[in-house]
Amino acid sequence: MEVSKMTGLEILQSFIDGQLPAPTITHTMPMSMVSANEGQVTFHATANNTHLNPMGGVHGGFAATVLDSVTGCAIHSTLKAGMSYGTIDLNVKMMRPVPKNQTLIAEGRVLNLSKSLGVSEGTLKTEDGKLLATASATCLIIT
Repeated sequence: MEVSKMTGLEILQSFIDGQLPAPTITHTMPMSMVSANEGQVTFHATANNTHLNPMGGVHGGFAATVLDSVTGCAIHSTLKAGMSYGTIDLNVKMMRPVPKNQTLIAEGRVLNLSKSLGVSEGTLKTEDGKLLATASATCLIIT
């Protein structure tokens, strides 16, 4: 499987299907992509005892990293073969503390796409729909 000849959506779907190994960030931040469509992705993520801040709560960087992943992958899902992207701006708003040892749902979707920039948004929620954090991101599209 030659990744350079695959569209962004094909690459993401290959992660889901297990045809390509998951990115190594998923070892540090337990998350997995569960669906990918053009302009939209969904992940499951679970914070654990390795993600705690000095007060014993889940560090805000956990939510920020998961949201960076879903907003970036939403952009990635729209790219043609041979193209890539890089996050140039990420704005995160925390609404509630992130619980540990619970499956969380992270969703990303594209808001706008041009030849050189993609803008997307993401949410991190509990399984029962409580909003934990939101993000907006701008990604540079690299051709």
